[in-house]
Amino acid sequence: MTQVAARLELHPDRLFPAEVSTRAVARELYASVADRPIFSPHGHVDAGLLVRNQPFEDPTRLLISPDHYVTRILHSLGISLTSLGAGAHPDDFDPREAWGILCENWDAYLGTPSRFWLEAELVEIFGVDIQLSAATSDLVYDQIAQHLAEDAFRPRALFDRFNISVLATTDDPCSDLAYHRSLAADPTFPGAVIPTFRPDAYLDPARTGWADAIARLGDVTGRSTSDYSQYLDALRARRQFFIENGATATDYGAPDTSSEPLNDADATRLHERALTAGLSVPESAAYRANMLFQMARMSTEDGLVMQFHPGVLRNHHRPTWLAYGEDTGHDLPLLTEYSRGLRPLLDAFGTDPRLRLILFTVDATAFARDIAPLAGFYPSVYAGAPWWFLDTPDTITNYRSVLTESAGFYKTAGFVDDTRAFCSIPARHDMSRRVDASYLARLVVEHRISEADAFRVLSDLVSTIPPKVFARTNS
Repeated sequence: MTQVAARLELHPDRLFPAEVSTRAVARELYASVADRPIFSPHGHVDAGLLVRNQPFEDPTRLLISPDHYVTRILHSLGISLTSLGAGAHPDDFDPREAWGILCENWDAYLGTPSRFWLEAELVEIFGVDIQLSAATSDLVYDQIAQHLAEDAFRPRALFDRFNISVLATTDDPCSDLAYHRSLAADPTFPGAVIPTFRPDAYLDPARTGWADAIARLGDVTGRSTSDYSQYLDALRARRQFFIENGATATDYGAPDTSSEPLNDADATRLHERALTAGLSVPESAAYRANMLFQMARMSTEDGLVMQFHPGVLRNHHRPTWLAYGEDTGHDLPLLTEYSRGLRPLLDAFGTDPRLRLILFTVDATAFARDIAPLAGFYPSVYAGAPWWFLDTPDTITNYRSVLTESAGFYKTAGFVDDTRAFCSIPARHDMSRRVDASYLARLVVEHRISEADAFRVLSDLVSTIPPKVFARTNS
């Protein structure tokens, strides 16, 4: 007897409360925002994808290979990244075999947000209605591949179908931003794709390739960046170039939150030594802390929103980094303290109306301990959404609870999908809207807020707060 494959269906009440009356309120709240346009203020999709508008190659390169959320779970089971097409050598694999690996290990994703997102993508984008398994692998692969050959599944058509109004990318300061200009000049393109200034490689002398980056910055700007003051001017020039091409924000990552400034003489001395003799570990840390302070100062000058996500130990497994490169699933979270580290920066700029500082974290304990109290006092500080290891239903619910108690809803910055996996964008935003609807529904049935207030707040969380918080402060 032929075994019938299990059905793949999305329950309409997924992520809603189990209690009947609360669930009913959550349904109504969610319905009020379910079809709103997506404002995606932080992500890693290549703008060139939308300019070229070529068909996606195959299901694996679209849904598995670029998504380290997906590949890291398979890697944890002993499966090589090479076999998944991840990292630096994406062509040394068989896409169909890689898809089969995902299907054979589908149960490894049970209960994870990756499974939630992938199921939403399979059903809502590609019309898949059978569960993934070793037996159904080829059937599903062929169904998706057939769709990818259709014009309706090219990047621009999907961008329009996903109802994305704004998509922010993450870009090197020396990027020419040609793709962004091309999209901005195209009257047929249905939304906006804006760059984000990401200067980490230019701010930390301890990073591999820092000196080369500084030299490249000098070449692009026509300044002698071996001189500290001209180096700062070069960064200002590139920030202005990004603004001219639509940027509204910057983005920084660092091992810690230190922001102690240096006087010009000490900064000049360390800059010169970093380019010649090199710096000790403490000196590099002092240089990096000073540059975080300088980036905040520059934001008060040009109005670019400052996103900051410290506390990530990059490339934890050196052999994987050497073989596959960065962003291949082995960046790990660190316990991170914000209040002491950011005190110098906030002493100087925390009440300056020209600064807007959005704090992200991969340390879930930091929401209640540091970020909520900081956002609850400093006008400049906003709480970034849970992301990376924390963009899960339970953590988002906890985030809402601790942030609301200390800072309210309006000192949060809106959901960020933080993804390279283009097709996961609508699924990620849908998850956020469902979780927020559920949280607000609980407040309603507990008579802590009115139903009218809940509808207004959820509307603002989706449609009003993100574009307001991510707008330049002097635009």
